[in-house]
Amino acid sequence: MMCGVQRNGSPAFHPKRHAARLFLAAVLTGLFLPSAFAAAPPENRQAPPFEIKSFDGAKFSSENTRGKVVLLTFWATWCHFCLEEMPALEKFYRAHHPDGLEVLAINIDDSADREKLKNLTKSYSFPYALISASNIGNYGSISFVPMTFVIDRKGILRKSAWPGTEKINTASLNKYVQPLLRER
Repeated sequence: MMCGVQRNGSPAFHPKRHAARLFLAAVLTGLFLPSAFAAAPPENRQAPPFEIKSFDGAKFSSENTRGKVVLLTFWATWCHFCLEEMPALEKFYRAHHPDGLEVLAINIDDSADREKLKNLTKSYSFPYALISASNIGNYGSISFVPMTFVIDRKGILRKSAWPGTEKINTASLNKYVQPLLRER
């Protein structure tokens, strides 16, 4: 599932949220429209470059993470499904970081929510950043969350715009990411 609920809970019209609701309706009714991800980069090609400055000041890029399996995951503090995925990401990260896994959690909240972000992420050991401190322009429109991109050790995008319709959990991480960690 993906989040379409506004942070303040109001049902006011917002074009991006409306698009997310339409996508969710299409998925739930079986009418998936491939154009919904038209802006996302294609799988099995070189991943677009990225530069991310984490909350603690560390810098991550497509260059300095080469040789690692990278999960770029976009999330929000107000997104229930995002918060459900975080413990699974943390457990997988702790187990596989020594094997070359990097999880970069990019938060789409307003920078004014820094304290809330710090409180929510204090139990997670993977790096996190605000989208405003990230250069991820070629990854398309982040029109819903959670959304995750998986990049292999060679810099190839193996999973593009992994939506919340297929939750990130232990089973899905083992299915899509663990085989990439075995590749050298």
